[in-house]
Amino acid sequence: MRFTSFITLLIAFLLGGWLSWRYFTSGPKSVEDSSVLLEKIQAVAKLSTVEGTFSEIYNYSEYQGYFTFFWEKKILVRVRATVSAGYNLERLQMVADPVTKTIHISGLPKPEILSIDHTLDYYDISEGLFSSFSPEDYTRINQRAKDLIRDSALKSNLLSEASQQGAKMLDLMRFMVEGAGWKLQIGSTEEEIKELRE
Repeated sequence: MRFTSFITLLIAFLLGGWLSWRYFTSGPKSVEDSSVLLEKIQAVAKLSTVEGTFSEIYNYSEYQGYFTFFWEKKILVRVRATVSAGYNLERLQMVADPVTKTIHISGLPKPEILSIDHTLDYYDISEGLFSSFSPEDYTRINQRAKDLIRDSALKSNLLSEASQQGAKMLDLMRFMVEGAGWKLQIGSTEEEIKELRE
């Protein structure tokens, strides 16, 4: 009699503990830890004139030897990217000559791709029985996807659009300079710039 009441009490206690844990605890909790380090700050002089939005499907597969069922791994990735194009103005030289009221500009760069901001969505990841994707594989796929976006941007009319926008900016600068009673000379030689600075 005492043994059955002890078993009943033990079962009731365990059942009550399980119900309490099941219904009174919240859902799964995630723990995050992050260490953000600022590695370097540098001054830049870049003028972004156009942005292009690109979307691409990248299919990667890898297999070796026979019985590919055991070794094949493949992944389908959707890449979405915003590519900024414009001018890196670090070598641009600008000198004002107050005697002749002329602003001399030299070292005008050609338009180039300034940045690629991309995100990857992984779909249809399948791995073989004896092969799987490593972190290095994901890093390589990420870099390859970025390179494909860069190639697509270079083949598109993005840089020509950046050049047209750059010409409009120069026209605006010329309008502002001439509105102040000065002249704008573009394409001065470096020797001329050095003479004006001295």
